[in-house]
Amino acid sequence: MIAGVCGGLANWLGWDPTLVRVLYVVVSVISAAFPGILVYLVLWVVMPQARD
Repeated sequence: MIAGVCGGLANWLGWDPTLVRVLYVVVSVISAAFPGILVYLVLWVVMPQARD
């Protein structure tokens, strides 16, 4: 919800955004959070803006 990364990935994959957000949080917690935050920041920069 901060930068739309999980929502954008969910849209691209055709999945429910809530499911993608929950999976992201679970994976981040399992990996001690830092790699998850780093991946999120990289995706925030790399992903193109959504066209309205």
